[in-house]
Amino acid sequence: MAGRIEKLFGIKYPIIQAGMIWCSGWELAAAVSNSGGLGIIGSGSMYPDVLREQIKQCKLATEKPFGVNVPLLYPDIEKHMDIIVEEEVKIVFTSAGNPATWTSWLKERGITVVHVVANTKFAKKCEEVGVDAIVAEGFEAGGHNGREETTTMVLIPMIKEVCGLPLIAAGGIGSGKAMAAALCLGADAVQVGSRFAASVESSAHENFKNTIIQTGDGATELTLKELVPVRLIKNAFYHQVQEAYKRDASVEELKALLGHGRAKKGMYLGDLEEGELEIGQVSATIHEIKPAGEILKEMVEEYNYVIGKIETL
Repeated sequence: MAGRIEKLFGIKYPIIQAGMIWCSGWELAAAVSNSGGLGIIGSGSMYPDVLREQIKQCKLATEKPFGVNVPLLYPDIEKHMDIIVEEEVKIVFTSAGNPATWTSWLKERGITVVHVVANTKFAKKCEEVGVDAIVAEGFEAGGHNGREETTTMVLIPMIKEVCGLPLIAAGGIGSGKAMAAALCLGADAVQVGSRFAASVESSAHENFKNTIIQTGDGATELTLKELVPVRLIKNAFYHQVQEAYKRDASVEELKALLGHGRAKKGMYLGDLEEGELEIGQVSATIHEIKPAGEILKEMVEEYNYVIGKIETL
């Protein structure tokens, strides 16, 4: 029987691909959707005209449902939202902001809204403002993250206790075993980022993909909390940030060091030293670049095997 998330989105498997900047173009979104999950276009790294073209290409590549992730701190967000409506996208994931800002506007236009949270306060806020589902993202996740540093295994049951919305677990999930653990804790589905960043269809640079599969434990760290908390691979840029902390750099100095285009330089253009390389802790368990469909198939098979073992206990 289909669960709440499968029914909500009209998908076969409760696996959502994260809308990662510089990694989540139409090729990846379409590949995941065609394989039974929900593909997501990550609009946070796209100019409005680029987003429109990405949506059009995704429509040509899949007849299955897909969505768009919109970080609420995006400067041209009004243009993004208008394009999403004009192109008749039916599912929007919002993140990095207050869910009250756009939820009603989107729902009035017939769009299913999902919001990303990292604590119980915003989970309850999502329920109050009419969000359709939430992504609960733990400390392990890559990219922009919560300041609380609550791990996924702790966050999921905490949110389940105070919020009745369909719950998608994120952070540290890159296998069927992790998916089984998240669903056993009360999640209805999982969101997978880092594992799909290292897929054939990911729009990330090959240098970045190859770096992901070479990381080990302790290779990433959550930093830059004074700006927007982000989990980074420890490269030359990361060490520049740490040196800035040692000399008690101000927020203004940190902003200047981050500058503009660091994420694009690292993840999209492949500058492994001066670029910002955002990835989750689960990267230490990723050892091979594979097609997105194969990744999803392996997750489902491993999940079924693990659940089968549990049922025999």
